[in-house]
Amino acid sequence: MITQYIEAALSRARYEIIEDEEPYYGEVPELEGVWATGKTLEECRRNLAEVIDGWLVVRLRRGLDIPSIGEYKIEELKILKVGG
Repeated sequence: MITQYIEAALSRARYEIIEDEEPYYGEVPELEGVWATGKTLEECRRNLAEVIDGWLVVRLRRGLDIPSIGEYKIEELKILKVGG
């Protein structure tokens, strides 16, 4: 499910060329603070996928909401303890 969420987020990414050492810039508008750069569009896309993955981990660990991307939704995971 996480892989599909990341792919869905990447499909909504916006890219532009900026004046920088890594001129390709990408962001996912629905995911606050998620952006990356790269020397090529493909590198930028790979970097953006890694940023989304890390962003998800942080939000899950902190119990923060994760917005739906199309039909994909990731909810807080609950840990169940068995036994006493």
